[in-house]
Amino acid sequence: MRMQTRRSSQILVIAFLLSAIGQIWAASWKGWVTLSDCRYVDSKDNDGDSFRVHCGDKEFGARLYFVDAPETNLVYAERTREQSLHFGITLDETMKAGVKAKERVKELLQKAFVLRTLWASAAGRGRETRYYVLIEVDGKSLAEILVSEGLARVKGVGHVLPSGEKSRFYVDRLTALEEEAKEKRVGAWSTSAAEKKESE
Repeated sequence: MRMQTRRSSQILVIAFLLSAIGQIWAASWKGWVTLSDCRYVDSKDNDGDSFRVHCGDKEFGARLYFVDAPETNLVYAERTREQSLHFGITLDETMKAGVKAKERVKELLQKAFVLRTLWASAAGRGRETRYYVLIEVDGKSLAEILVSEGLARVKGVGHVLPSGEKSRFYVDRLTALEEEAKEKRVGAWSTSAAEKKESE
């Protein structure tokens, strides 16, 4: 009898712990946080897909979900080469496109914007933690703007959107925008050798 009581108590404790862990886990995955009235913060490490922001009483490094903007230098030479191959342009052209992406983001984020995050850590160059984010400017997705202007490619980490849309469907939409940018030869695609060969 005593053995059964002890076993029942152990089962109840385990069930309680599993329930608590489940609730914490669910909260962390459901927990999109929306920060409004955010501002762009100048920093030497800013680029087209990663930059500092100030939202309320928080200032932190933000990294866009779903997209990868060209690098502005050769610090990460392998990534710059990979981007160069993707766009069909030279390393120099890739870095110039990276500078344009950085400038465009700074321009777009001069006015207040909305940022959504799960506070998921994005591996970064420095010691400070960066967080993956979605950003809206005047109701438009910053990731979509960059891709449609040929200033970023569809790549990187994604997540189910705050609307509930699955990431694979959103990636399909972004990929369609990237194809349009490629056809229109805008941004990094404007000097693409691969495109020139296809159209000849």
